[in-house]
Amino acid sequence: MTDRRQPRPVSLSLRRLRALAAAFAMLGALASPLAHAERADRDKPLNIESDHMSYDDLKQVNIFTGNVTMTKGTILLKADRVEVTQDPEGYQYATAYYKPGGPLAYMRQKRDGLDEYIDGWGQTIYYNGKTEVATLTTQATLKRLAGGTRVLDEIHGSVITYDTYNEVYTANSGADQVNANNPNGRVRATLAPRNATGANQPGAGGASKPAAAPKGDLPPLSPSKSIGNPRE
Repeated sequence: MTDRRQPRPVSLSLRRLRALAAAFAMLGALASPLAHAERADRDKPLNIESDHMSYDDLKQVNIFTGNVTMTKGTILLKADRVEVTQDPEGYQYATAYYKPGGPLAYMRQKRDGLDEYIDGWGQTIYYNGKTEVATLTTQATLKRLAGGTRVLDEIHGSVITYDTYNEVYTANSGADQVNANNPNGRVRATLAPRNATGANQPGAGGASKPAAAPKGDLPPLSPSKSIGNPRE
């Protein structure tokens, strides 16, 4: 004989309904895209100013030297020498070098939808236009700034890789980080609480000014355990 018992109606308490609503909201947040660097940067033209330019036909590379300033949308790159190549697909690649005894190579990019910027320094900065990854090597520093001036996060390492698309960075230790306050050359990081970003507070006068370049030996910082491989 077939069991024809009717299913019982399901009753949910207000507490359970609230819990379900919170769970769905969390799923929606997980499904939403991450905050990214400015999306329009990839499609913007590359503009470069320098004291001198040469073209190496054999290597298919444009070489700019002397007070080089490169812009691509919100991306800004400053260095003593910048080499630019382009692959058959049209993706552009730039390598910036500092002049020994002079200022480090410098980069900046605005975060998408926020009054925040990422500033970076290194003896060499390599920007891959296809993967949108910047690699800063030797005496590398990366800062996240509110309003272009107020430092929120600050990372120091021998090599820092910044995935500008996913806004993920990694840092590695190295001999160039060794000093009296950091005898083992470890990665050093200071990270602001996420609820204290102040991202909507512009800098003085509303202007977006580059942060000061790192100077000399810094006091010991606790290494961050939250930095992982951006490709994992």
